[in-house]
Amino acid sequence: MIATVAVSVNRLTVGQVLLLATLTTCATSGHKSLPPTCQSDIYCHGPLIHTVQMASIFPDSKTFVDMKMKYSRNETLKRFNDMMLRTENAPSRHDVELFVGETFDPAGSEFVDYEPQDWIQKPAFLEKVADPELRQWGSQLNLLWKFLGRKMKDDVKTNSDRYSIIYVPHPVIVPGGRFREFYYWDSYWIIRGLLFSQMYSTARGMIHNFVTIVEEYGFIPNGGRIYYAMRSQPPLLSAMVKSYLDVTHDLQFLKHNILTLEKEFDFWIKNRTTQIEKDGHIYTLARYNDQSRGPRPESYREDFSSAQVFRTEAEKENYYGELKTAAESGWDFSSRWFVLNGTNKGNLTNLKGSSIIPVELNAIMYWNAKLLEEFNRELGMSDKELKYRQIGEQWLDAVTTVLWHEEVGAWLDYDIINEKKRDYFYPTNISPLWTNCYDQDKKQYFISKVMKYLDKKNIDVNQGGVPTTLEHSGEQWDYPNAWPPLQYIMIMSLDATGDDWAQQLAYQFTDKWVRSNYKAYNLTNAMYEKYDATVVGGHGGGGEYEVQLGFGWTNGVIIELLGKYGDRLKPQEDAAEPQTGASTSGAPRPSHPSSTPQLLTVILALTAAGWIG
Repeated sequence: MIATVAVSVNRLTVGQVLLLATLTTCATSGHKSLPPTCQSDIYCHGPLIHTVQMASIFPDSKTFVDMKMKYSRNETLKRFNDMMLRTENAPSRHDVELFVGETFDPAGSEFVDYEPQDWIQKPAFLEKVADPELRQWGSQLNLLWKFLGRKMKDDVKTNSDRYSIIYVPHPVIVPGGRFREFYYWDSYWIIRGLLFSQMYSTARGMIHNFVTIVEEYGFIPNGGRIYYAMRSQPPLLSAMVKSYLDVTHDLQFLKHNILTLEKEFDFWIKNRTTQIEKDGHIYTLARYNDQSRGPRPESYREDFSSAQVFRTEAEKENYYGELKTAAESGWDFSSRWFVLNGTNKGNLTNLKGSSIIPVELNAIMYWNAKLLEEFNRELGMSDKELKYRQIGEQWLDAVTTVLWHEEVGAWLDYDIINEKKRDYFYPTNISPLWTNCYDQDKKQYFISKVMKYLDKKNIDVNQGGVPTTLEHSGEQWDYPNAWPPLQYIMIMSLDATGDDWAQQLAYQFTDKWVRSNYKAYNLTNAMYEKYDATVVGGHGGGGEYEVQLGFGWTNGVIIELLGKYGDRLKPQEDAAEPQTGASTSGAPRPSHPSSTPQLLTVILALTAAGWIG
């Protein structure tokens, strides 16, 4: 039965996948009852992907699962079986390399050349940037949208079963580097940047793509590949729509898509919530929690190899699930998800993200409820307005009761296993300020507590940005790395309070982040996925892959910060890398980034990196 249905199920809804998994594995129990990451026995599970990925013919496991089949699924499997028969089920690395070269097209063959039609040379945000060097830099970042645009070939729609990419009708702006497709939470900051660049049509198209995906899958996958189809990322679709509406006032778009926004919210309510008992009361809160079996296809070799420390298949499957849960959070990987003897120590084998209630996810869930309340009010839907108001009130109560720590002065993740708050620093610990997920009648109380908390943590000593954590684990979502979305959450959380003290700190964090990004750009002609919080102009490291250039959310965050604070910001490029509290003055200024030869160098470098075109 499994072989019969596998031909046509690449793009089933989550509900259909779960039903199919039940029907085809009804005689099994435990981990075997979970569905695979997707139903494709080319891209997600089965002997073919295992053989190819374990042969290590590419440095990055993601390369293979992004390749297009030259032939039908049946013909591809026939050629694979012929190779296995010919080699007595022991193909050499060269055998596998020949098979892949003869049977698949290179990664990236899904796209045609595309240049956004609504791109403009001088968007209004540049006029707000007082410093000429930063204004020129902003102009160059605005230009990068042209090189990060992707449009799918018509063949992707016609022959979708030969691709791992999920077809969407409108062009997209991708992160860059190895990330050739859209990513869910990345797109929030990309869309914010597009709106500041006045690329309203491109932003609308990207949001509409997500709407079509929710209609097809029931939720938004982690990214635009079928192998992401059983996990999501922080649910920011309604926030994207809010950003778009604030600029365009396109109520028709809202009217046409409000039910889809509600559908996505319902997915999270039904599939990603759990109940926590506190002081005799039961509270519903959200968590990240992948529910599929097998390694991540895009990191298959790494996952399979690292799982060998476990003895049983059940232990291995639990490990795979925790890896995918961490990926759903966007923080893959971080000591934030380690639980070892009630602490955040350990390594990837100690991942327990499915047993942690994260602050920012629940702040976002509250935000979604309030946005759906607002949207329904604007559309005159009073019954639904009341429904979402009540959900929001319940969520705020749960976040305050379960996650707020009065003595610490911040919201803290909650450890379900050990039934306690996790007192470790993350920028997301203050994210309820960003989404207004706290009692507004006690605003000054919360602000005062949070400001004292940040002061105690000495976060502002880092000259390159706010660190992701204070743990030295070697994982990329740990110290000393600083990530654009977390800088944004920290800055906007403080700014949203309206408090002078908090807003001044928000500006200080903005100043450091812009200065560090600008210096890195001057030194390398590149925008990075992540940076080093300890070094002005230093890019981040660690993780499973090389540091990536581009970069969608980095550009979006900087463009918005230039648009918001550009009247005050200075490049301050005479600052040297900090030396453990030493003075940061006296370094020579790097060359000005505005020359035509340098811009040409940037374009050539991007072309060589493989993410232009």
